[in-house]
Amino acid sequence: MLSAAPVPHVLVLDDDRAIRRTLEKFLEGEGYRVTTTGDAEEALAKAAGADLLLLDLGLPSMDGLDVLGHLRATDDGPSVIVISARDDMTSTIRAIQLGAHDYLVKPLDIERVRLTMRRALESRASSRALRFLASEPGRTFDPGTIVGRSPAVRELYKTIGAVSLNRASVLILGESGTGKELVARAIHRASTERERPFVAVNCSAFARELLESELFGHARGAFTGATSDRAGRLELADNGTLFLDEIAEIPIELQAKLLRVLQERNFERVGDARPIRLNARIVAATHRDLGAMIDKGTFRADLFYRLNVVVLRIPPLRERREDIPLLAGALLQKLGRELHKDVRQISPDAMALLERNDWPGNVRELENVLTRAIVLAKSPILTADLLPFGGSAAASGGDNPAQPDEMGSLRDVERAHILRVLEATAWNKRRACAILDIARPTLDRKLDEFGLSRPVR
Repeated sequence: MLSAAPVPHVLVLDDDRAIRRTLEKFLEGEGYRVTTTGDAEEALAKAAGADLLLLDLGLPSMDGLDVLGHLRATDDGPSVIVISARDDMTSTIRAIQLGAHDYLVKPLDIERVRLTMRRALESRASSRALRFLASEPGRTFDPGTIVGRSPAVRELYKTIGAVSLNRASVLILGESGTGKELVARAIHRASTERERPFVAVNCSAFARELLESELFGHARGAFTGATSDRAGRLELADNGTLFLDEIAEIPIELQAKLLRVLQERNFERVGDARPIRLNARIVAATHRDLGAMIDKGTFRADLFYRLNVVVLRIPPLRERREDIPLLAGALLQKLGRELHKDVRQISPDAMALLERNDWPGNVRELENVLTRAIVLAKSPILTADLLPFGGSAAASGGDNPAQPDEMGSLRDVERAHILRVLEATAWNKRRACAILDIARPTLDRKLDEFGLSRPVR
């Protein structure tokens, strides 16, 4: 006679007695054997006999992340699902790095708990959970400036924590302006190679010949103008991360060379036959539909499969509108410091407009809209009339409309606005171009046309 499968043992560690009682009743109803406690030391002592631990982070005697750290050192500890009121990126990523199967935010959705527990137990039964990140004790981790608490962004944090545990290639997909490079940097900074270089290449910014030299480097005399040996980005990335932004823009003939590098893990500089070892992790990103490009023959399927080890999709801003207030607040502080403007708050009307907008340019567009508004603001509160979709006052740049005899020509208005933006940015042309939404050559041409130059201090 076959023996019945053992009943999974679930350990609940939470300092809230009401939550413990609720979970105990629910889990027993689901057929689990349940032990509950509010004491971290007791839970650690009982962990060896449990299959699954539901872990709160806000414990009085020991932080839940420390409990995860202790469990990481054991060979046969339970799978862990974090249940916490901490709704932030740092805790989420750190918990995943320390081996948590998932991170659920209170108040708990019982259906989500049921599904997550089943997956965690299935994962434990079929294979070991994620391998643990080997990091120095007491090391703190700053995950960067990704902002959001929506379910989609919380899943993004978890994936960053998971992929940081190894050096597999990562392909980041997302519309323009969603923050693909920010995510790539977060993966790098979450890894054990965070002290190594992070090298970024925008593959759309170079002609084919220049891009080949930029990636692989060149030897002296390899082509006209190559007066000395030069290391490429593949080499400069060393044991760190090479971020290939807009990977879809690499010419088809150069894709074959990159594929060979990923397969053989070595390359040569242009004009040099000596092999150089590729040690860097490759993270690529694009806003293009690579599947459609493969069908058209403009992107190699074999290169796609080499890059497509881990796929990370960044949701557009219109699909996570609940993050807009957090993003806008964070950008307001950042831009206020950069522009030296004391704008501390966004009015409710302005925030409502920001939340309703579809943001086809995503976070980058939001940043540019807020930058322009801060430049035009005359008080510490950013009001709706300063937004491009918030009324005509923003266009006039003042509270009172100008009278006909006060209006200048379009040329005068353009010159005054460019000068105002340059002064607000302390003549930082890169930032001014972002605010004005023009290219650097266009700005330089306008400065010559209007006879504007940075004043000598």
